[in-house]
Amino acid sequence: MNFVEELRWRGMLHTMMPGTEELLSKEQVTAYVGIDPTADSLHIGHLCGVMMLRHFQRCGHKPLALVGGATGMIGDPSGKSQERNLLDEETLRHNVACIKAQLAKFLDFESEADNKAELVNNYDWMKDFTFLDFAREVGKHITVNYMMAKDSVQKRLNGEARDGLSFTEFTYQLLQGYDFLYLYEHKNCKLQMGGSDQWGNITTGAELIRRTNGGEVFALTCPLITKADGGKFGKTESGNVWLDPRYTSPYKFYQFWLNVSDADAERYIKIFTMISKEEIEALIAEHREAPHLRILQKRLAKEVTILVHSEADYNAAVEASGILFGNATSEALKRLDEPTLLAVFEGVPQYEVSREALNAGVKAVDLFTEQAAVFASKGEMRKLVQGGGVSLNKEKLTAFDQTVTAADLLDDKYLLVQRGKKNYYLLIAK
Repeated sequence: MNFVEELRWRGMLHTMMPGTEELLSKEQVTAYVGIDPTADSLHIGHLCGVMMLRHFQRCGHKPLALVGGATGMIGDPSGKSQERNLLDEETLRHNVACIKAQLAKFLDFESEADNKAELVNNYDWMKDFTFLDFAREVGKHITVNYMMAKDSVQKRLNGEARDGLSFTEFTYQLLQGYDFLYLYEHKNCKLQMGGSDQWGNITTGAELIRRTNGGEVFALTCPLITKADGGKFGKTESGNVWLDPRYTSPYKFYQFWLNVSDADAERYIKIFTMISKEEIEALIAEHREAPHLRILQKRLAKEVTILVHSEADYNAAVEASGILFGNATSEALKRLDEPTLLAVFEGVPQYEVSREALNAGVKAVDLFTEQAAVFASKGEMRKLVQGGGVSLNKEKLTAFDQTVTAADLLDDKYLLVQRGKKNYYLLIAK
């Protein structure tokens, strides 16, 4: 497989230094992508870079994932309007360990192959580097004029930042440049990859290598992923879409991909899955003939959810989706764990009801009108029950005065009331 061709048809190639493609065609190349460990989980904004490494390894080359334990203590000004919070060493070590576990789903770190992936942490080579040594060995090779010309610096200096640019952030490109130099000297790393906003930092590293030992290295970037409407990719009302199920449940993760627009689905299925070109082209053609079936979104959501989580999580997410939007059974509802139940019914009206009353048994009509305002009146509820329009935990109520007890609770805590086809209410026993 030709790595550059693979990225090109997938829409994952933005800029490339001359000679990069020739280098990749004549030898096994070691390349790295830097990841900022500001959290103990990656989010989907990291996925394009991670997928680049995955394709790179698949094409027979050796990927390095560099977790910036040192640079994460400072914060990269690229694309940022204000300085980041600085992290302590213990937090960084925890974040690095969690990120490696996530990367292991995408990259082969364990085999005996000569191109097995490696995780490197720039804190390991920066922690004993004194300021004086850094100024003498690195700083003298790159002029301030060169550093000032970078877009990331210019944007911050020309009024995009509230507080200007600190010296700490200004030195970031030198630190990232030194990473490239260190990996070139110690790992024979000749290629750095990243998002297009990293071009300035990457080329500083290439220039540092050229000036210190005359070495020739290369650079390749992927585009920053956006939505077709120009909005920021990977952001929802509740924040980032994380890979860690503690922060974004597999159900919500699946729903994110399922709900992307048709235009975005055509781009994302190339970038975020390993499906072949022929199959993707067939899927796109099929989707365009019947867009209402959302064939692309369903396949995209399936592939990415299985890749990041598991097939069991994907199946559970599909089943959970059926509870809200389909004709799921009460058994399917009872199988949901509490986080998924709350994720599925996020935003539906919620009422607290008395656990004591449920322990003794309470008539549904009293529970749904007096303790929880699901119905405006008992007469309204009676009519709807007679027409078969009221369900409790996905089972139709046969009598409006049916007794409801604690035994009916889901997860020993919840009752799900459905009025008509689309109106749900979550009752919480307290």
